[in-house]
Amino acid sequence: MIQLQQSFRGPEFAHSSIDVEGPFANVNRDDWDIAVASLLQVTPLFSHSLWSNTVRCYLIYTDETQPEMDLFLKDYSPKLKRMCETMGYFFHAIYFPLDIENQYLAVRKWEIEKSSLVILFIHLTLPSLLLEDCEEAFLKNPEGKPRLIYHRLEDGKVSSNSVQQLIDQVSNLNKTNKAKIIDHSGDPTEGVYKTYIYVEKIIKQDILGSENTDLETKDLSSEDSVPEDDDFGDVLWDIHDEQEQMETFQQATNSAHELGFEKYYQRLNDLVAAPAPIPPLLVSGGPGSGKSLLLSKWIQLQQKNSPNTLILSHFVGRPMSTSSESSLIIKRLTLKLMQHSWSVSALTLDPAKLLEEFPRWLEKLSARHQGSIIIIIDSIDQVQQVEKHMKWLIDPLPVNVRVIVSVNVETCPPAWRLWPTLHLDPLNPKDAKSIIIAECHSVGIKLSKEQEKKLERHCRSATTCNALYVTLFGKMISRAGRAGNLDKILHQCFQCQDTISLYRLALRSIQESMANDMDKELMKQILCLINVSHNGVSESELMELYPELSWAVLTSLVHSLHKMCLLTYGCGLLKFQHLQAWETVRLEYMEGPTIISSCRQKLINYFTMQLSQDRVTWRSADELPWLFQQQGSKQKLQDCLLNLFVSQNLYKRGHFAELLSYWQFVGKDKSAMAAEYFDSLKQYEKTCEGEENMICLADLYETLGRFLKDLGLLSQAVVPLQRSLEIRETALDPDHPRVAQSLHQLASVYVQWKKFGNAEQLYKQALEISENAYGAEHPHIARELEALATLYQKQNKYEQAEHFRKKSFKIRQKVTRRKGNSYGFALLRRRALQLEELTLGKDTPDNARTLNELGVLYYLQNNLETADQFLKRSLEMRERVLGPDHPDCAQSLNNLAALCNEKKQYDKAEELYERALDIRRRALAPDHPSLAYTVKHLAILYKKMGKLDKAVPLYELAVEIRQKSFGPKHPSVATALVNLAVLYSQMKKHIEALPLYERALKIYEDSLGRMHPRVGETLKNLAVLSYEEGDFEKAAELYKRAMEIKEAETSLLGGKAPSRHSSSGDTFSLKTTHSPNVFLQGQR
Repeated sequence: MIQLQQSFRGPEFAHSSIDVEGPFANVNRDDWDIAVASLLQVTPLFSHSLWSNTVRCYLIYTDETQPEMDLFLKDYSPKLKRMCETMGYFFHAIYFPLDIENQYLAVRKWEIEKSSLVILFIHLTLPSLLLEDCEEAFLKNPEGKPRLIYHRLEDGKVSSNSVQQLIDQVSNLNKTNKAKIIDHSGDPTEGVYKTYIYVEKIIKQDILGSENTDLETKDLSSEDSVPEDDDFGDVLWDIHDEQEQMETFQQATNSAHELGFEKYYQRLNDLVAAPAPIPPLLVSGGPGSGKSLLLSKWIQLQQKNSPNTLILSHFVGRPMSTSSESSLIIKRLTLKLMQHSWSVSALTLDPAKLLEEFPRWLEKLSARHQGSIIIIIDSIDQVQQVEKHMKWLIDPLPVNVRVIVSVNVETCPPAWRLWPTLHLDPLNPKDAKSIIIAECHSVGIKLSKEQEKKLERHCRSATTCNALYVTLFGKMISRAGRAGNLDKILHQCFQCQDTISLYRLALRSIQESMANDMDKELMKQILCLINVSHNGVSESELMELYPELSWAVLTSLVHSLHKMCLLTYGCGLLKFQHLQAWETVRLEYMEGPTIISSCRQKLINYFTMQLSQDRVTWRSADELPWLFQQQGSKQKLQDCLLNLFVSQNLYKRGHFAELLSYWQFVGKDKSAMAAEYFDSLKQYEKTCEGEENMICLADLYETLGRFLKDLGLLSQAVVPLQRSLEIRETALDPDHPRVAQSLHQLASVYVQWKKFGNAEQLYKQALEISENAYGAEHPHIARELEALATLYQKQNKYEQAEHFRKKSFKIRQKVTRRKGNSYGFALLRRRALQLEELTLGKDTPDNARTLNELGVLYYLQNNLETADQFLKRSLEMRERVLGPDHPDCAQSLNNLAALCNEKKQYDKAEELYERALDIRRRALAPDHPSLAYTVKHLAILYKKMGKLDKAVPLYELAVEIRQKSFGPKHPSVATALVNLAVLYSQMKKHIEALPLYERALKIYEDSLGRMHPRVGETLKNLAVLSYEEGDFEKAAELYKRAMEIKEAETSLLGGKAPSRHSSSGDTFSLKTTHSPNVFLQGQR
């Protein structure tokens, strides 16, 4: 379902090997970056129709269609739920009772907004109280989410005007917003079945973007709930952890109030600009002071203003939750680093090794990345044993890396207090008052002069000017104003002197508003369950846990708690918005250990029942072992872990450290653990019959083998992997791709065991099977080639390693180009249709920009002809609306030039780039990045066309722009100097090239250090120059120094040498002159 997301940002003049050969080699990166960023703002990485990992199906029905509604809920809703569950998503069929009258209006509107799909079951009449829901769902649907009307027809009966009018209006909508209408006469059972088939198709194709429509054949009990993606190779990745981080970031940036952050932004900007070395920056403040909001807003600004800055962020949630697990944080950040360096290496899951390798990956990427790298960890003090697990923070960081961490003042580790600190003060009273009044105005409530004076007197202390306190206060007042009891609540709020007491008032206020005692008790129990859970509880789980609970009550309660900053969604789970909200529920409802224990037990019973029904989902694997651990139930925890599907689920999602900690809690060492798993698997094997069960058994054996390999038990790991191979060869076919998978895993153990001969033979077998099964250009082939490259690297067979690495790299480039945005093109294709619809018939700058974005979208899909049409339309519209000399026209010209370049139409590309350059030279500042990009790409094109004389002035201009932008001693300037020197070398103007190389070398050594890879690459180019001038001794000396740096880098990266492509721009490799052996001969 998911791949590691490839960033579209990248270096400017400094190329990594990706830039030389990658999918954006000829593309003006600023233009594509802006377009892609804009496109992804309107096309989030997950479907518009997917609210927080949940397919929400909102049902509207009438008295006449109650039978269809009941049938759908009874027969088909469970099937849809199971299908979504298998794919790792929740499914909710949400509906309100018919006698709602004017109840729940705001809640119903919120539910329709969040819905993935709305179904209206309708016959002859449409009650007026449902008209608003229908209009909201079917006529106001700007995002074009799927909508469905089931219309039961009956001979001799005519639908009412309201029904006919709605159907006519929906039919006349444009194609983006049009709903599917199923007209059905006859047996309602058949009609509901038709509805189910359509809904199933919509969920699979439109909402989840799944190309696999045969999910029913899958063994639901045995497969991991997150389908493996081919492109991951050996990387174990948890989509749920990643989505939770994305949602946390989005929620943190959603605040309407900036809270006077401008002064803090400048401090953060100063940190990024400060010269290295520099320790991490500490952002400190009391609980609720706005640290997460500040960091997320600043990240947004950085992404907008500094597209070359790579930002890796992690938001830590509640202590003890998955997001606070140190090894998962480090693994996630390492994967991000790997993804940006296009590495496909296997990643260790051993927590100690992860911690050891992370600084190496950071060093590796920093050496390749021209811009800054910023790592931000919010609420890092919530991580268990943070000083032990984050000790890399105290080591010197690479020169272009900056780290920012936020902590609560009270829980900051003492050793960190010496770091430069940005402390968030409480709001000043004036700002506090204005935020509360603004919140009231947003819902049409005006405070009297007397009330404003009281508010001013109240907001004077540090606690009453705390950012979260002020936000909550405003929400309490606006809620009270709508309910008509403003004076009473205002008086009660003035009695609350801190955030916790205000939260307690909010809880009581919401509970009092519940309709009856049963609902009040349900609210209390629901909050207690969420409080004791590991990561939260989903609405569908709550509906199963409390059969007496209705959707009307639950959605209304969640709406109120969400409005009051108590609850939020994270990956489909309800969880607390702030740590103080979690603490408030403990204080208010959970006095005494027995309540906590009984709430845990309720969740344990629920997830244990799921296991007994063979429902092993990511949820049961996340919650049940953790709950047993919290209860101190060692035997039950061990039994749970020996449910092989629970352990498999945790392992395959990369939760290796968690698994390990559970076994340590039980008191088993590695060998005892391995023995327990072997015994359990043997018992399971006795019950296995039939091909499907045997395939499932092979998967379990493979998982055990990989787990034992990660534990370092290599001789024991071979046994289950060998068994997995035997089963697959027998149950499937000796040439089946799953057999290749077994061979690959077995080979990886032999590599670790240093039995390289065995490993090579197995990898080659795996490669042969994969090529027969998938063809020559598939991610599986790339993985086997990369594995062989690594194997040869470890044996110092560098030429063979480089050969396989290049082949692997080319395949991955093509796959990336075909796939474009890695979160599924089904979603982007759908967005393209919506964007096309928006641009019809109107000439506006926005529509011209949208056409440009569509051109980018089709380019990413490798549909170059359609991309060309949209980019031309964009250019024509911009010329009409903005005039032919506007910088936006230069963007369109640039993109068209890149496209012509791609199609090898170099003469056309040249003309377009020259027009773009002419506009940008006249319209933009001489050091503007867009001008620099055009200069660079036209220069590369000239060089490619052999017009070296025309390229020289542009390369010289590139040096000037760099010097103006960054100063004369910046590494960027050195890279531009190297590019110019390379050009002179190719023109045989060695005298002009030499001082440029020497100046670049000095800048690199002074700014990056004498052993930096860029220093080595420049030395290598100097060696080539010396050789061509006949100074063989000097050439050999320079080349020797270059190789020493390369060897040092190889050892730093754990035996993996980087690509031989020079990372200094257009620097030609040695193969364009002589092989490295020439220097060895010269030396002799």
